[in-house]
Amino acid sequence: MRSVRKASRVAERAGAQFAVVPAAEMPAIIPELQAISDWWLADKDHAEKSFSVGRFEPGYMAKFDCAVVRIEGRLVAFANVWGTPNRQELSVDLMRHAEDMPQGGMDFLFTRLMLWGHEQGYRNFSLGIAPLSGIEARRLSPTWSKVAAFLFRHGERFYGFAGLRAYKEKFRPNWTPRYIASPGGTSLLRGLIDLRALVSR
Repeated sequence: MRSVRKASRVAERAGAQFAVVPAAEMPAIIPELQAISDWWLADKDHAEKSFSVGRFEPGYMAKFDCAVVRIEGRLVAFANVWGTPNRQELSVDLMRHAEDMPQGGMDFLFTRLMLWGHEQGYRNFSLGIAPLSGIEARRLSPTWSKVAAFLFRHGERFYGFAGLRAYKEKFRPNWTPRYIASPGGTSLLRGLIDLRALVSR
């Protein structure tokens, strides 16, 4: 994980500081988080999603602890924290950063949160999934498989499939397959299109 360590050190030298804000203290920082979220959505030219990932709503954000990065006391990045009651797994849902976040800031946030989780007794940290990344397009593969593999390689404009996989790969996770079952023919492809519509609202 040399690249992750290097990026984290760059952020540290820029003055990045990590903290986990308890849910009870979240109302005090919601306005700062809202400003970061608004800028992030505008910069990415994204609308809020739903279903597979959270959306920024003050009531929702206030229900969870939140990992934050500060520079000279100013919030520049955040991710709300999900943890199982038995401390088996820790993860994040919504993560966003400000325009002036230092280089390596998100790597810094993730590594510090993983270390914090370890100190709190969590056994695993989940980075979530990398959609379509395990589908191969061989000569005898079914049509839906070839289409899905094509989307993974060339669909950055729609979702960022390959970029998401590459970012998570930096943390050297233990990948576990996840499957979708469907009837034959084009049903799975139609289902994936419907699922994307649901995620993108």
